[in-house]
Formats: sequence, C-alpha cells, structure tokens
Amino acid sequence: MPLTSPSLWVVATPLGNPGDLSPRACEVLQAADIVLAEDTRRAGILFKQTGVAVRKLASFHDHNEEAKARSFVDAMKEGTVLALVSDAGMPLFSDPGYRLVRLARQEGLSVSVVPGPSAPLTALAASGIAPQPFTFLGFPPRKRNDQERFFAEFRTVRTTLVFFERKNRLAETLAAAHAVLGPRELCVARELTKTHEEFILTRLENHADVPQDLLGEITVVIGPPEQVERPGEEDVLTLVEEESASGGKPRDIARRVRERAPGWSVDEIYGLMRRG
Repeated sequence: MPLTSPSLWVVATPLGNPGDLSPRACEVLQAADIVLAEDTRRAGILFKQTGVAVRKLASFHDHNEEAKARSFVDAMKEGTVLALVSDAGMPLFSDPGYRLVRLARQEGLSVSVVPGPSAPLTALAASGIAPQPFTFLGFPPRKRNDQERFFAEFRTVRTTLVFFERKNRLAETLAAAHAVLGPRELCVARELTKTHEEFILTRLENHADVPQDLLGEITVVIGPPEQVERPGEEDVLTLVEEESASGGKPRDIARRVRERAPGWSVDEIYGLMRRG
C-alpha cells in the first residue's frame, strides 16, 4: 500500500527500548500528514531519540477519541494520511484507536498496520507458560467483587490468561485471581525490554510472595487451569460449618471458604449457604 494513499496506519512503537522501532515504522511516521499520539510528550521524546521527524503531532487518547474520531475520518476522506501510535507497543490493546479504526472501515477507508512490539506477546514468549491458546484480558476491574466476577468468566476457559495491571493494584488483583482461578502457573513481567526488565516466575497460590514494591509497567501471565478437583456441595457445606465457628458476616464466611474450595466463587458459596 503506497504511503500517499488516503489511509490510517496503526504503528507499533517500542515498549521501552528505542532500538525496537522498525525502519518501516520510521518511514510511515515521517510520511504521514498527522501522527496521532496517546501522549504527545512521550511520543515527541521517542521521535527525538530515534531521529524521526514527523510533520504534525496531534493528541488522541481515551478521553477525546470519541469526539475526534469523526473529524479525523473526514480528513482521511479528503486525502490526509494518518498514523496512530500509543504510549508503547501495539495500539488498540488497552489503548485508544478502536473507534477510529472501526469508523474508518465503516467508511470504506484503507487501514494498514506496521507490526512490532507488543507487551502481551513479549511477556508470553518469555514466561515459559503455554503460549497457545491464550486470552488477552486488558486491565481487570478495580474493585474486588468486580474482579472476582471478571475472573469467574474465565475460570473454565482452558487458555493462558494475559492482562495488564498497575503496581498499586497488583497484590489485590492476584489475590482475587487466585481465589477464583485456583492454583496455576504465574509470571509477573515488568519493564519489558528496558534495563531493569524482570520476570517473576512463581505460582498463583504463592501470589503473596510477589514483591509489592515493583516499579514500571506490569504484564501478568497466568497459566491454563490445572487438573484440580472441584469440591462437591457437601464438602463446601462442611467448610462453611467450620468457618462459621470463627464468626463473621455470611459474605466474609463465604470468602474464607472460597480460599479452601478451589473452583468455587464467593457468589456460589453464598448461594449455597442461603439454600442450605
């Protein structure tokens, strides 16, 4: 596809090492009429480091994508060539761009991708955990109850799970994942391709051992479900009786039981308690 054609180019940028910006990416970024960046300051620093001279840089992020997508598509229809980059890695993966690409496709405009760095694939490739099939989850919800419901949707899905998380929420998210998913392989990857790149290889049931003072961008890889027998209802009710002796509200008891009953969610245990 010629660079002069009215089109949208989705361009992967380095996760941390500027040397990972491909020659083709440089060519497209310099030829585009406008480069849309999630953070123009960060993009400007990258372009300076790599010697890429862009014609025009415009802000395009989660908070303005819906408002700006139409005007950019209209510009493309007039012959403007756009390039889209995120803060790092492949755009659209938990980054803005989906609405723009979808609208461009609906309008019959050409869209092409300059592939390159991707945090989910990089973490998966180095984790030593089964790479296929895998499911990318983006960012989990923030609240514990929402997290548990979120992971419950993937409890019986026999794939490796990959997602992003922020350092200040990692400990609670891993705890929620373990409570719902049970024992599995775990890799916590941080600062991918950077000087302090680190892969913490452990198991989900040992999530409390993962340092809580990790810095940088974090990608989590959780292995597929293992052959662990799910306790029956009678066994769970026995656990409920044991935990009830320690006191607490029904939901608190259900949470404690859940730690001892792999494959059961808090909602399921709570429902069983109400029936029984």
